[in-house]
Amino acid sequence: MIKNKLDFKLINICLLFLIFYFIYQTSDFWLGILNLIWKIILPFLIALAIAYAFYPFICALRKKHIPKSLAIFIVVGGVLGILGLVIYLVTPLFFSQVASLFSAIISFLRELSNSYNIDIKVLQNALTTTFNETLSKIGAYISDGAFSFIGISIDYISKIIIILAATIYFLSDMDKIRDSVKKFLKSSSRKAYDYFKTLDDEMRKYLTGFLKIVLISLIEYTLVYTLIGHPNAILLGILAALGNLIPYFGGIITNIMAMVTAFVISPVLFIKTCIVFLVFSAVDGYVINPFVYGKSNQIHPLVVIISVFAGGILAGILGIVMAIPVSIIIIATFKFFKGDIVQMKEKRKVKYHVYKKVR
Repeated sequence: MIKNKLDFKLINICLLFLIFYFIYQTSDFWLGILNLIWKIILPFLIALAIAYAFYPFICALRKKHIPKSLAIFIVVGGVLGILGLVIYLVTPLFFSQVASLFSAIISFLRELSNSYNIDIKVLQNALTTTFNETLSKIGAYISDGAFSFIGISIDYISKIIIILAATIYFLSDMDKIRDSVKKFLKSSSRKAYDYFKTLDDEMRKYLTGFLKIVLISLIEYTLVYTLIGHPNAILLGILAALGNLIPYFGGIITNIMAMVTAFVISPVLFIKTCIVFLVFSAVDGYVINPFVYGKSNQIHPLVVIISVFAGGILAGILGIVMAIPVSIIIIATFKFFKGDIVQMKEKRKVKYHVYKKVR
């Protein structure tokens, strides 16, 4: 009997290895299927994320006795209108300012090389090639000073339409989706319901605050750089707004680019830009961000740096963008289960003392 049992286990182990070997040998096939499934569901996941992010604004409008359909129309129409207006008015100027910024960086490197006898020709050539390729790609979407959709492939247009339509449907059914999830969690486990409710509250606070910060940064830096006479004010304002996707580093990179271009233009503009960098970095860090986010979502700067670094290594740009939301989820999870962890430690201590007394 023992021998038969051992043989049975060995057969199971051999079959398991054969299954793994078969999966490994046909990995291209399975990865292709998974990649196809991912491409199918990705637009809907993006739409669900967008709907989740803008749902609080729908709720705010509904509290003012605005019908849900009208609230959805206002939010979606407002976002699309702002994006369309920015694309139509800003894109041509944005393109010219990108070209100006790139040439200023190359001029700065050239002056640095001539002044200090530093051989950076390799870096100059690499940057020049990269900048020219970037400008040619951007130029493919711009014709006669206006944004052109001809250069955009049908694939991208269809994905945008699908995401837009799915976002509207998710927004209209978000109440039902949330109620269904709540009922399921309550019926399965009260602890699970409280946990996901905590995560929902934290993410809602973060997303609402993040969207406010993006808008404030866009207006703030565009106005400030315009007032000091920086020629790339609009571009720097957009980069400052987008830089919020990469905490700390995004803003620093934007201000460094501003200082480099200002240094090439004039010493006075360079000094003004340095003052803007020092003053408004402090204002953002100690006044605006704490005011918008409040006491929630307070993450230590060291945790932010480690999260961004780890996210970049694990998943590239997407990992960097997702670093803060993932950190918030991890921290909220630890705080939620902290009491349970402490109780488990106390129980282990009691068991250990009882065991010692018995012995």
